[in-house]
Amino acid sequence: MSANLSAPLHLKLHPMNSNIDATKDQPRDTPESALSACRRSAWPPPAYLSVGRAHRMAFRTVGNPQGAPWLLVHGGPGSSCQPGMLAPLDLSRQWAIAPDQRGCGASRPRGKTAASTTHALVADMELLRQHLGIERWSLLAGSWGTVVALAYARAHPQRVQRLVLRGAFALSRREVGGLLQPSRRVLQALGREAAWPAAPGVSLPATLARLRQLLQSGTPGVAGLRVSRRWALLETACVSNGMRRALRQAVTQATAAQAAAIRRDWAALRRRQRKAQASRNRLATQSPDRAAMHKFRIQAHYLQHRGFVRPGALDDAVLGLARQGVLVDWVHGACDAVCPPANSRVWAALGSSLAPQQVTLSEPLSGHLGAEPGMLAALRAVVRRQG
Repeated sequence: MSANLSAPLHLKLHPMNSNIDATKDQPRDTPESALSACRRSAWPPPAYLSVGRAHRMAFRTVGNPQGAPWLLVHGGPGSSCQPGMLAPLDLSRQWAIAPDQRGCGASRPRGKTAASTTHALVADMELLRQHLGIERWSLLAGSWGTVVALAYARAHPQRVQRLVLRGAFALSRREVGGLLQPSRRVLQALGREAAWPAAPGVSLPATLARLRQLLQSGTPGVAGLRVSRRWALLETACVSNGMRRALRQAVTQATAAQAAAIRRDWAALRRRQRKAQASRNRLATQSPDRAAMHKFRIQAHYLQHRGFVRPGALDDAVLGLARQGVLVDWVHGACDAVCPPANSRVWAALGSSLAPQQVTLSEPLSGHLGAEPGMLAALRAVVRRQG
């Protein structure tokens, strides 16, 4: 990336601890209670919008239709919008639009990669905006979703009010290789029989090509089933590493209550990890297996093509937004083990070099997930900020 880190950096930098404490003056409206409320709230059945080439995009709208519109851009690639993504918003005065990207979640046909590119995802979002009659909206995006959000903002800057980008993904070899080419220790933890095409000496492009080949079949075979389960375990291991780092730092940098909340989340993730690991060799295919096959088929497709994003395009998008005067809030977990915090730091510095008043950078004490206590508090403080 082209940011000059030796240049003076003028950022509205929010220190780590201030983000964790962002909601301490609202004891009845904590991140934990907000997330719980979102999980209890009605997550409506999706509506559908035909976006061409036989694709139908599923989307949901939640909150106040008269309020400020916020487009939720999910990560992945291959995942979908979930009720917990509503937690940073004040739904009494904000309107959430939550689409599932092509082939993802409730969108149809599910798991199909034909005519699925980042350019197509951007076109789908713009078609949805027109369909809903929205003049301008703000975007709340996480992980892979930050790539899609930046691509959309680059193509349609006049339609973007604000961008809140969590855990920015740079599509780098380091990030992708860190997940898909794990250490021997991690592979051993998956089991001796782990069917994973990333033996020592196998290049990342070859690994991605093999993964995509194993996951292409519409009917899960044994090899594809094992690969999708192990890919899910690798994802969970990366996320768990970030949460463990946050927990270690919380001992000295956070209150006892905040450390306890991180510990609870990490323990819950570890329980799910052990459960998934115990069933990794089960031959019966269940609904979660089919969902994972769809997800990782799409993920392999996008990663193999480097997100269909040319080198330098994300830097260009950041600079273009600065020139357009669009406010961009970068929020990145200081302990993120999936996407390096340097991603957001570099892009925040790049945008700030042209428009220092339009850029903020927050690094809460958290890992990669948007629902982690420190991250959720930081997102709520940014998304609900007036002015």
